[in-house]
Amino acid sequence: MPKSLAMILAGGAGTRLEPLTRERAKPAVPFGGRYRIIDFVLSSFVNSGVFKLKVLTQYKSDSLNNHLSRTWRMTAFLGQYCEAVPAQMRTGTDWYKGSADAIFQNLNLITDESPDLVYVFGADHVYQMDMRQMEAYHLAKRADCTVAAIPVPIEEGHQFGIIETGPDGEVKRFLEKPKDPPPMPGDPTKCLASMGNYLFNTDALVREVTQDAKAEGSAHDFGKSILQEMYKRAPVYVYDFARNMVPGLGERERGYWRDVGTLDAYFQANMDLVGVEPIFNLYNSQWPIYTQNPNLPPAKFVFANKAQNRVGMATDSLVSEGCIISGAHVDRSVLSPKVRVNSFSEVSESIVLENVEIGRHCVIRRAIIDKNVIIPPGTRIGVDPAEDKARFTLTESGLVVIPKGARVS
Repeated sequence: MPKSLAMILAGGAGTRLEPLTRERAKPAVPFGGRYRIIDFVLSSFVNSGVFKLKVLTQYKSDSLNNHLSRTWRMTAFLGQYCEAVPAQMRTGTDWYKGSADAIFQNLNLITDESPDLVYVFGADHVYQMDMRQMEAYHLAKRADCTVAAIPVPIEEGHQFGIIETGPDGEVKRFLEKPKDPPPMPGDPTKCLASMGNYLFNTDALVREVTQDAKAEGSAHDFGKSILQEMYKRAPVYVYDFARNMVPGLGERERGYWRDVGTLDAYFQANMDLVGVEPIFNLYNSQWPIYTQNPNLPPAKFVFANKAQNRVGMATDSLVSEGCIISGAHVDRSVLSPKVRVNSFSEVSESIVLENVEIGRHCVIRRAIIDKNVIIPPGTRIGVDPAEDKARFTLTESGLVVIPKGARVS
């Protein structure tokens, strides 16, 4: 088997997720109750047998660094590691100019490890993927680079970087948000959108980022710079992510991939978890999602006084450890650890992060509440858009977002 190294890009600022990224990097944003966004790509690598993981960090990385050091401890005796690599400015005083420059500035990591193959993956998408299948495709095609792509409806292709391929999957063109995207082979209703995940032969990766570093006017980005030229002189192939099938995955879940780069997209991806038959299932024991396991008691639901409408219950929801639902109703929501919802309150279609207290007689609808927030008794959120906009962040879809540590009045 070839030696593999994963270089995971986790340095983006994530400004479109403000205020959730006000004090943390985007990959460190909590997701699905008890996870961080980065846990999904790391879990896919570990479940696939790739145990050498370098995480390149940059902006607001303290929360991310803490999560990695406290959670992702692997067996050094067997040469396994998951290591955070801060921006070292090895080539000058500049921070990373783009994804390709991030790799170029850390070529010493590749030289030290001497792998045969290097994965270059992002850290801010939600999906499950068996990397072994992409690797087998890459080796069978004798590719220098393989790009993971996902089929999207052709009418939505103008929103993505689109790849045109030949019948055998070899790249013919890269098109950035084209007005008329070319259809994928065999299905004229869809086109192939790049996921921003790449697998390189090591010598090809070193060659390409080194050449790009010398190019004046380059964006120093894999999608905009490296791949735009590489396919013209080297074998570059596309791996169709829709073909990937992890053990225990249901047919409805195949091809699930979400870019949670906006508040509305982040909210919807969390809502994808709570259905009776969710399209993204966290309960697949054959492909676990790993994360930190806090020493907290089980979730508790108290009071069953139906006459007073004081019943502690949650329906179609994820409720994490340490939560107390005290005579309140939680519906279609995701609660992180140590959330308390007090009597006669109603929380619906909401994401409540760690250590939030919601007082009595509150109404919370379509909201994201960040950590350490106290909601006073009688507060109504998601009911009056004008009132919400005056106090909080309000998205175009009417989603209310309350920042970390806010004291709501």
